[in-house]
Amino acid sequence: MKPLVLVTRRLPLASLSHLESVCEVDLYTKNEAMSPDALKRRVHDKDGLVCLMTDQVDCAVIKAGSNLRIIANVAVGHDNIDVSCARSRGVIVTNTPDVLTEAVADLTVGLILTISRRIVEGDRLIRSGSWAGWSLDFMLGMELHGKQCGIIGAGRIGRAVALRAKAFGMRVVFAKHGDYKSNHFIQALNTSDNETWLSLDKLLKTSDVVSLHVPLTERTKHLINRQALMQMKQTAYLINVSRGSVVDEEALAWALNSKLIAGAALDVYEREPSVHPDLVGLETVVLSPHLGSGTRETRSAMANLAVANTISVLSGKPPLTPITT
Repeated sequence: MKPLVLVTRRLPLASLSHLESVCEVDLYTKNEAMSPDALKRRVHDKDGLVCLMTDQVDCAVIKAGSNLRIIANVAVGHDNIDVSCARSRGVIVTNTPDVLTEAVADLTVGLILTISRRIVEGDRLIRSGSWAGWSLDFMLGMELHGKQCGIIGAGRIGRAVALRAKAFGMRVVFAKHGDYKSNHFIQALNTSDNETWLSLDKLLKTSDVVSLHVPLTERTKHLINRQALMQMKQTAYLINVSRGSVVDEEALAWALNSKLIAGAALDVYEREPSVHPDLVGLETVVLSPHLGSGTRETRSAMANLAVANTISVLSGKPPLTPITT
Protein backbone atom coordinates (compact mmCIF):
# COMPACT_ATOMS: atom_id res chain seq x y z
CA MET A 1 0.00 0.00 0.00
CA LYS A 2 1.29 3.44 -0.95
CA PRO A 3 1.93 5.96 1.84
CA LEU A 4 -0.70 8.71 2.14
CA VAL A 5 0.34 12.33 1.59
CA LEU A 6 -1.68 15.52 1.97
CA VAL A 7 -0.66 18.34 -0.39
CA THR A 8 -2.14 21.68 0.66
CA ARG A 9 -1.91 23.46 -2.71
CA ARG A 10 -1.49 22.66 -6.39
CA LEU A 11 2.08 21.82 -7.35
CA PRO A 12 3.67 21.92 -10.81
CA LEU A 13 2.45 18.94 -12.78
CA ALA A 14 5.84 17.25 -13.00
CA SER A 15 6.34 17.46 -9.23
CA LEU A 16 2.85 16.20 -8.48
CA SER A 17 3.17 13.33 -10.96
CA HIS A 18 6.45 12.28 -9.34
CA LEU A 19 4.81 12.25 -5.91
CA GLU A 20 1.79 10.34 -7.20
CA SER A 21 4.05 7.65 -8.66
CA VAL A 22 5.14 6.73 -5.14
CA CYS A 23 2.37 7.97 -2.82
CA GLU A 24 -1.40 8.19 -2.61
CA VAL A 25 -1.99 11.94 -2.81
CA ASP A 26 -4.82 13.93 -1.23
CA LEU A 27 -4.61 17.28 -3.06
CA TYR A 28 -6.34 20.41 -1.81
CA THR A 29 -7.29 22.26 -4.99
CA LYS A 30 -8.67 25.60 -3.77
CA ASN A 31 -6.60 28.77 -4.10
CA GLU A 32 -7.03 29.98 -0.53
CA ALA A 33 -5.22 28.42 2.40
CA MET A 34 -6.89 25.46 4.07
CA SER A 35 -8.64 26.30 7.33
CA PRO A 36 -7.07 24.92 10.54
CA ASP A 37 -10.04 22.60 11.08
CA ALA A 38 -9.88 21.28 7.53
CA LEU A 39 -6.13 20.78 7.83
CA LYS A 40 -6.52 18.80 11.05
CA ARG A 41 -9.33 16.75 9.57
CA ARG A 42 -7.50 15.83 6.37
CA VAL A 43 -4.09 15.17 7.91
CA HIS A 44 -5.35 12.65 10.47
CA ASP A 45 -4.47 9.52 8.45
CA LYS A 46 -1.55 10.88 6.43
CA ASP A 47 2.05 9.73 6.48
CA GLY A 48 3.30 12.94 4.92
CA LEU A 49 2.31 16.59 4.59
CA VAL A 50 3.53 18.86 1.79
CA CYS A 51 2.61 22.41 2.79
CA LEU A 52 3.26 26.05 1.97
CA MET A 53 4.31 28.96 4.16
CA THR A 54 0.67 30.10 4.20
CA ASP A 55 -0.32 26.93 6.08
CA GLN A 56 -0.15 27.19 9.87
CA VAL A 57 1.06 23.77 10.99
CA ASP A 58 0.84 24.17 14.74
CA CYS A 59 1.06 21.49 17.41
CA ALA A 60 -2.67 20.77 17.17
CA VAL A 61 -2.30 19.98 13.47
CA ILE A 62 0.77 17.85 14.09
CA LYS A 63 -0.95 15.89 16.84
CA ALA A 64 -3.97 15.39 14.58
CA GLY A 65 -1.66 13.71 12.07
CA SER A 66 -0.88 10.75 14.30
CA ASN A 67 0.76 8.86 11.42
CA LEU A 68 2.89 11.77 10.20
CA ARG A 69 6.51 11.02 9.41
CA ILE A 70 7.41 14.12 7.43
CA ILE A 71 6.29 17.71 6.95
CA ALA A 72 7.82 19.12 3.77
CA ASN A 73 7.56 22.91 3.63
CA VAL A 74 7.75 24.43 0.15
CA ALA A 75 9.73 27.40 1.47
CA VAL A 76 13.02 28.23 3.14
CA GLY A 77 11.42 29.84 6.18
CA HIS A 78 9.60 27.55 8.57
CA ASP A 79 8.02 29.89 11.12
CA ASN A 80 4.64 28.50 10.00
CA ILE A 81 5.51 25.11 11.52
CA ASP A 82 5.93 24.16 15.16
CA VAL A 83 9.24 22.41 14.56
CA SER A 84 9.85 21.59 18.23
CA CYS A 85 6.46 19.89 18.51
CA ALA A 86 7.14 17.91 15.35
CA ARG A 87 10.54 16.86 16.61
CA SER A 88 9.09 15.74 19.94
CA ARG A 89 6.76 13.42 18.04
CA GLY A 90 9.46 12.05 15.74
CA VAL A 91 8.23 13.95 12.68
CA ILE A 92 10.90 15.18 10.28
CA VAL A 93 10.49 18.73 8.98
CA THR A 94 12.19 19.84 5.77
CA ASN A 95 12.45 23.07 3.80
CA THR A 96 13.74 24.15 0.39
CA PRO A 97 17.02 26.07 0.80
CA ASP A 98 19.47 26.96 -1.98
CA VAL A 99 17.05 26.58 -4.91
CA LEU A 100 15.51 30.04 -4.41
CA THR A 101 18.63 31.98 -3.43
CA GLU A 102 19.33 33.55 -6.81
CA ALA A 103 15.72 34.48 -7.55
CA VAL A 104 15.25 36.21 -4.19
CA ALA A 105 18.58 38.01 -4.50
CA ASP A 106 17.62 39.21 -7.99
CA LEU A 107 14.32 40.59 -6.73
CA THR A 108 16.09 42.31 -3.85
CA VAL A 109 18.32 44.19 -6.24
CA GLY A 110 15.29 44.98 -8.38
CA LEU A 111 13.57 46.52 -5.36
CA ILE A 112 16.68 48.51 -4.46
CA LEU A 113 16.84 49.96 -7.98
CA THR A 114 13.09 50.54 -8.13
CA ILE A 115 12.86 52.54 -4.91
CA SER A 116 16.18 54.40 -5.18
CA ARG A 117 15.50 55.48 -8.79
CA ARG A 118 11.75 56.07 -8.27
CA ILE A 119 10.78 53.77 -11.15
CA VAL A 120 7.30 52.82 -9.90
CA GLU A 121 6.57 56.41 -8.98
CA GLY A 122 7.55 57.48 -12.50
CA ASP A 123 5.43 54.76 -14.05
CA ARG A 124 2.38 55.98 -12.14
CA LEU A 125 3.09 59.56 -13.21
CA ILE A 126 3.16 58.68 -16.91
CA ARG A 127 0.05 56.48 -16.71
CA SER A 128 -1.87 59.31 -15.04
CA GLY A 129 -0.95 61.67 -17.88
CA SER A 130 0.84 64.04 -15.49
CA TRP A 131 4.35 63.96 -16.95
CA ALA A 132 5.26 67.36 -18.36
CA GLY A 133 8.59 66.31 -19.86
CA TRP A 134 12.28 66.13 -18.99
CA SER A 135 14.00 68.68 -16.79
CA LEU A 136 17.35 68.77 -15.03
CA ASP A 137 16.03 68.44 -11.49
CA PHE A 138 13.05 66.17 -12.19
CA MET A 139 12.46 63.05 -9.98
CA LEU A 140 16.02 62.77 -8.78
CA GLY A 141 16.94 59.51 -7.09
CA MET A 142 20.02 58.04 -5.45
CA GLU A 143 22.99 56.57 -7.32
CA LEU A 144 24.09 53.20 -5.92
CA HIS A 145 27.76 53.42 -6.89
CA GLY A 146 29.84 54.36 -3.87
CA LYS A 147 27.00 53.93 -1.40
CA GLN A 148 26.85 51.49 1.52
CA CYS A 149 24.56 48.46 1.44
CA GLY A 150 23.93 47.18 4.96
CA ILE A 151 22.75 43.58 5.04
CA ILE A 152 21.06 42.15 8.12
CA GLY A 153 21.24 38.38 7.77
CA ALA A 154 24.31 36.78 6.18
CA GLY A 155 22.78 33.52 5.07
CA ARG A 156 22.65 32.28 1.49
CA ILE A 157 20.36 35.05 0.24
CA GLY A 158 22.08 37.85 2.13
CA ARG A 159 25.43 36.79 0.70
CA ALA A 160 24.00 36.55 -2.82
CA VAL A 161 22.63 40.08 -2.47
CA ALA A 162 26.05 41.24 -1.26
CA LEU A 163 27.75 40.01 -4.42
CA ARG A 164 25.18 41.77 -6.59
CA ALA A 165 25.47 45.00 -4.60
CA LYS A 166 29.24 44.91 -4.98
CA ALA A 167 28.80 44.60 -8.75
CA PHE A 168 26.98 47.97 -8.61
CA GLY A 169 29.99 49.49 -6.88
CA MET A 170 28.44 49.50 -3.42
CA ARG A 171 30.34 48.94 -0.19
CA VAL A 172 28.82 45.96 1.60
CA VAL A 173 28.61 45.55 5.36
CA PHE A 174 26.87 42.95 7.52
CA ALA A 175 25.26 43.29 10.92
CA LYS A 176 26.69 41.42 13.89
CA HIS A 177 23.20 40.30 14.78
CA GLY A 178 23.35 36.56 15.22
CA ASP A 179 25.16 36.30 11.87
CA TYR A 180 28.09 34.02 11.26
CA LYS A 181 31.38 34.95 9.68
CA SER A 182 32.82 33.28 6.60
CA ASN A 183 36.47 34.07 5.89
CA HIS A 184 36.12 32.73 2.37
CA PHE A 185 33.17 34.98 1.70
CA ILE A 186 34.83 38.04 3.21
CA GLN A 187 37.81 37.46 0.92
CA ALA A 188 35.46 37.22 -2.06
CA LEU A 189 34.15 40.67 -1.20
CA ASN A 190 37.72 42.01 -1.05
CA THR A 191 37.17 43.58 2.36
CA SER A 192 38.64 43.02 5.77
CA ASP A 193 36.77 41.51 8.68
CA ASN A 194 36.60 44.85 10.49
CA GLU A 195 35.28 46.65 7.42
CA THR A 196 32.58 44.07 6.75
CA TRP A 197 31.03 43.39 10.15
CA LEU A 198 29.36 46.23 12.04
CA SER A 199 27.14 46.36 15.07
CA LEU A 200 23.47 46.57 14.16
CA ASP A 201 23.29 50.14 15.47
CA LYS A 202 26.29 51.27 13.40
CA LEU A 203 24.98 49.54 10.29
CA LEU A 204 21.64 51.33 10.61
CA LYS A 205 23.32 54.69 11.20
CA THR A 206 25.76 54.48 8.29
CA SER A 207 24.04 52.52 5.50
CA ASP A 208 22.35 54.04 2.45
CA VAL A 209 20.42 50.82 1.82
CA VAL A 210 19.39 48.43 4.62
CA SER A 211 18.37 45.02 3.30
CA LEU A 212 16.74 42.39 5.55
CA HIS A 213 17.44 38.68 5.10
CA VAL A 214 16.79 37.10 8.50
CA PRO A 215 14.38 34.32 9.47
CA LEU A 216 11.39 35.22 11.63
CA THR A 217 12.07 34.30 15.24
CA GLU A 218 11.22 35.79 18.62
CA ARG A 219 14.50 37.66 18.38
CA THR A 220 13.87 39.14 14.94
CA LYS A 221 10.15 39.99 15.23
CA HIS A 222 9.86 43.78 14.85
CA LEU A 223 13.64 44.00 14.64
CA ILE A 224 12.98 47.11 12.57
CA ASN A 225 10.86 49.21 14.92
CA ARG A 226 10.65 52.94 15.70
CA GLN A 227 13.97 52.92 17.52
CA ALA A 228 15.74 51.21 14.62
CA LEU A 229 14.15 53.49 12.02
CA MET A 230 15.13 56.58 13.98
CA GLN A 231 18.78 55.50 13.71
CA MET A 232 18.73 55.32 9.91
CA LYS A 233 19.88 58.12 7.62
CA GLN A 234 17.18 60.38 6.23
CA THR A 235 18.42 59.51 2.75
CA ALA A 236 18.40 55.75 3.35
CA TYR A 237 16.12 53.05 1.96
CA LEU A 238 14.79 49.94 3.74
CA ILE A 239 14.30 46.69 1.80
CA ASN A 240 12.45 43.66 3.20
CA VAL A 241 12.27 40.32 1.39
CA SER A 242 12.58 38.16 4.52
CA ARG A 243 9.41 37.91 6.60
CA GLY A 244 6.81 40.61 7.08
CA SER A 245 6.87 40.67 10.87
CA VAL A 246 10.57 41.50 10.93
CA VAL A 247 9.35 45.05 10.25
CA ASP A 248 6.82 46.88 12.40
CA GLU A 249 4.64 48.21 9.56
CA GLU A 250 2.98 50.85 11.72
CA ALA A 251 6.41 52.15 12.76
CA LEU A 252 7.56 52.13 9.13
CA ALA A 253 4.54 54.14 7.98
CA TRP A 254 5.24 56.63 10.78
CA ALA A 255 8.90 56.92 9.76
CA LEU A 256 8.05 57.45 6.09
CA ASN A 257 5.38 60.04 6.87
CA SER A 258 7.83 61.78 9.20
CA LYS A 259 10.51 61.68 6.47
CA LEU A 260 12.92 59.91 8.81
CA ILE A 261 14.02 57.72 5.90
CA ALA A 262 13.79 58.26 2.13
CA GLY A 263 11.76 55.20 1.26
CA ALA A 264 11.12 51.47 1.57
CA ALA A 265 10.50 48.51 -0.73
CA LEU A 266 8.63 45.52 0.68
CA ASP A 267 7.91 42.06 -0.71
CA VAL A 268 6.49 40.62 2.53
CA TYR A 269 3.98 41.86 5.10
CA GLU A 270 2.92 41.27 8.67
CA ARG A 271 -0.59 40.06 7.85
CA GLU A 272 -0.46 38.90 4.24
CA PRO A 273 -2.25 39.51 1.98
CA SER A 274 -3.26 42.63 3.97
CA VAL A 275 -0.90 45.59 4.00
CA HIS A 276 -0.96 48.37 6.57
CA PRO A 277 -3.31 51.00 5.08
CA ASP A 278 -0.94 53.85 5.90
CA LEU A 279 1.68 52.30 3.61
CA VAL A 280 -0.59 51.82 0.61
CA GLY A 281 -1.03 55.51 -0.16
CA LEU A 282 2.62 56.53 0.15
CA GLU A 283 4.70 57.39 -2.92
CA THR A 284 7.87 56.58 -0.99
CA VAL A 285 7.19 52.85 -0.65
CA VAL A 286 7.22 50.13 -3.31
CA LEU A 287 4.90 47.19 -2.55
CA SER A 288 5.55 43.82 -4.20
CA PRO A 289 3.14 40.85 -3.71
CA HIS A 290 5.60 38.32 -2.22
CA LEU A 291 7.41 37.60 -5.47
CA GLY A 292 10.83 36.74 -4.02
CA SER A 293 10.91 33.18 -5.34
CA GLY A 294 8.42 33.92 -8.10
CA THR A 295 10.09 32.53 -11.18
CA ARG A 296 8.95 29.43 -13.04
CA GLU A 297 12.33 27.84 -12.56
CA THR A 298 12.54 28.49 -8.83
CA ARG A 299 8.99 27.56 -7.87
CA SER A 300 9.36 24.29 -9.81
CA ALA A 301 12.67 23.57 -8.08
CA MET A 302 11.10 24.25 -4.67
CA ALA A 303 8.23 21.85 -5.37
CA ASN A 304 10.63 19.23 -6.69
CA LEU A 305 12.77 19.43 -3.57
CA ALA A 306 9.78 19.19 -1.22
CA VAL A 307 8.54 16.14 -3.13
CA ALA A 308 12.02 14.57 -3.12
CA ASN A 309 12.23 15.05 0.66
CA THR A 310 8.82 13.46 1.11
CA ILE A 311 9.58 10.44 -1.06
CA SER A 312 12.97 9.93 0.56
CA VAL A 313 11.61 9.88 4.12
CA LEU A 314 8.56 7.76 3.27
CA SER A 315 10.88 5.30 1.50
CA GLY A 316 12.91 4.88 4.68
CA LYS A 317 15.81 7.10 3.58
CA PRO A 318 17.20 10.28 5.16
CA PRO A 319 15.71 13.65 4.17
CA LEU A 320 17.66 15.79 1.71
CA THR A 321 17.23 19.14 3.49
CA PRO A 322 16.07 18.62 7.09
CA ILE A 323 15.50 21.52 9.46
CA THR A 324 17.93 20.97 12.31
CA THR A 325 17.60 24.15 14.35
